[in-house]
Amino acid sequence: METSSNQKTTSAFVHLSTLTQYFIPFGNYIFPIIIWGASKKDSDYIDHHGRQTINFQLSLLLYSLLLCLIAIPIFIVTIFKNIPINAIVYNDDFIIDNFHLEHITGIVIIGITAAVLFFTLKVAEFFLIIYASIKAANGELYKYPLTINFLKTEKKEENKTEISEENESSINHQSESETV
Repeated sequence: METSSNQKTTSAFVHLSTLTQYFIPFGNYIFPIIIWGASKKDSDYIDHHGRQTINFQLSLLLYSLLLCLIAIPIFIVTIFKNIPINAIVYNDDFIIDNFHLEHITGIVIIGITAAVLFFTLKVAEFFLIIYASIKAANGELYKYPLTINFLKTEKKEENKTEISEENESSINHQSESETV
């Protein structure tokens, strides 16, 4: 598949536009969808990279929500278990001595692991976006790891072959019926 420099640049911008999430809320969804939506009909190459970008961002959203749903309740319960209720109700000073290591249980370790995985996921996201944009700029197709395909990629070549096979079989059936 021959790609023009315009297609490579647009595909790289689709990937890089997800970095707007650090400046604009939901920019990692809005800008790639705008760029991809405006250019996807022009090229299968841009369509591929746009789908991969959106699928990756949606997958990260799902993974992040799951990790937060695990970590946040665990930390809230742990904090309220270790802070005396008098310190909360009467605005007493909170002394760090109220935290004890014996209160760290297996469930707290699961919460800590979920939090570490969340931050690891965000760091990996940054580097994978840069790597994907470099691949796109070099004219290579790229598929993000651990991505759920929410937007299926269309296999136009397979559809064309299936259609041509169906046409051939219908022509064969018509010619057989005409000879009889």
